Amino acid sequence: MFRIFSLLFLLPFLSCSTQRKNPQIEIQTAIGDIEVDLYPTQAPKTVAAFLSYVDSGFYKNTTFYRVLNDENQPSDAFKSEIIQGGLWGLGRNKQLPGIPHESTNQTHLSHKDGTISLARLEPGTATTEFFICIGDQPGYDFGGQNNPDGQGYAAFGKVVKGMVIVKKIFNQPENDQYFAPRIPIYDIVRR
Repeated sequence: MFRIFSLLFLLPFLSCSTQRKNPQIEIQTAIGDIEVDLYPTQAPKTVAAFLSYVDSGFYKNTTFYRVLNDENQPSDAFKSEIIQGGLWGLGRNKQLPGIPHESTNQTHLSHKDGTISLARLEPGTATTEFFICIGDQPGYDFGGQNNPDGQGYAAFGKVVKGMVIVKKIFNQPENDQYFAPRIPIYDIVRR
């Protein structure tokens, strides 16, 4: 009887230890679903803004629209492999304030295989556009070669399930860095 009581007493504590430390999202696409852990401890402003877009429904009926691979980049350019998605080109871009830039030297996150990061022009201009790395992409980190300002991009999470889907998307037909046709994102939701 004491053992049963002890087990019942400990059960709530054991179940708490299996709860997720980080928020998780699911990118629901026409090719399959991608699950991503977000890192609010390392990139609090980026994660908060991204989740606010998720919660607002901004990503409903959007697309993966761009791909970078070895074949579609100029021969003298820094090479990278990513897929990019968001609202671009859908005529739904609202005037959103730029997210304060959290560089990888601040967050201690790196653009490794499966990392999700924000696309941007100048530091602090990122909003709804994001990309997922295929393979390690150190050129997107602080001090990397991909952006002339050397500030890199704001990594804020990592694919934990569905890299097979990411790679299937990556291998879809493209024309001059743009998927032809675009890959539908039905929605991005919290898990």
